[in-house]
Amino acid sequence: MARPLRISFPGAFYHITSRGNEQKAIFRSDRDREKFLEYLESATKKYDAIIHAYCLMDNHYHLIVETPAGNLSRIMAHINGAYTAYFNTKRKRSGHLFQGRYKAILVEADEYAKGLSRYIHLNPIRAKIAETPEVYEWSSYSCYIGKKKAPEWLKMDFILGYFGKKPSDSQKNYKKFVSILIDQEYKSPLKDVVSSTILGTQEFIGSIKEKYLSGQKEDKDLPALKILSRNITIQDIFNEVDRVIKDDVKLARNIKVYLSQRYTGEKLDDLGRHFGIGGSGVCQAGRRIAGQLETDNSLAKTIKKIEDNLSRMKV
Repeated sequence: MARPLRISFPGAFYHITSRGNEQKAIFRSDRDREKFLEYLESATKKYDAIIHAYCLMDNHYHLIVETPAGNLSRIMAHINGAYTAYFNTKRKRSGHLFQGRYKAILVEADEYAKGLSRYIHLNPIRAKIAETPEVYEWSSYSCYIGKKKAPEWLKMDFILGYFGKKPSDSQKNYKKFVSILIDQEYKSPLKDVVSSTILGTQEFIGSIKEKYLSGQKEDKDLPALKILSRNITIQDIFNEVDRVIKDDVKLARNIKVYLSQRYTGEKLDDLGRHFGIGGSGVCQAGRRIAGQLETDNSLAKTIKKIEDNLSRMKV
């Protein structure tokens, strides 16, 4: 499996997710969740992590993390490693608890922090385990709206600062901001992630590529790095998919949608116009391929071949 690209620097802002191995539960009791929160706290003390928001589900978790010291790998090794040791010791088991490597998306905070925090806090609603986010105990939402006292290690000022200067105003306005989508269909902010690595404007992505990726040595196990370092267009993707897949028009089209969404950086509606569908259709086609990749090794090899071809293209 290809390694995820990690872009790390002081002050970086991330959306982090990590799932249970084989999609199994990583939290089996309230004490498990309490213990995980303790490791979030210790990460802020030992490694200067800033935790802006969190949501603990049964088989995965979401975090918004800032790294003043540019040490994401140490922070996550502490959180996941310490929690795995606790979980295994408690249940007299051994082996992996989490499914592969954690997923870290570098985020342009000023553009996406608000939407990401809302997306995270609405997780229990999407999973149909809560009717409103404030009744779900294991997220930071109740702290954000002033229903529960926030722990000292949870830093809400940055995000709440967008909603008012007075705490009472910002809490009220944030609650309204989140609640407005409870019964609505809405686009996940993560649908705009480029190369499974960066969420931000084209200017932000360009500056990150110039500052942190331009001098990196290419690695065959890091397709995201190789493709981000090149200006991949939709036509490039069309050409490579057609070169590899010649006898399945429907599959080729879905792969084109999936790869265009991952690597071009274009907005969903703009991508949809290339395929004669809307932005939601782009999401659906991408999700179909992503779902198939979890069980279809042949498809995974085909897409990797296409990605390898794209990574060898010249700028």
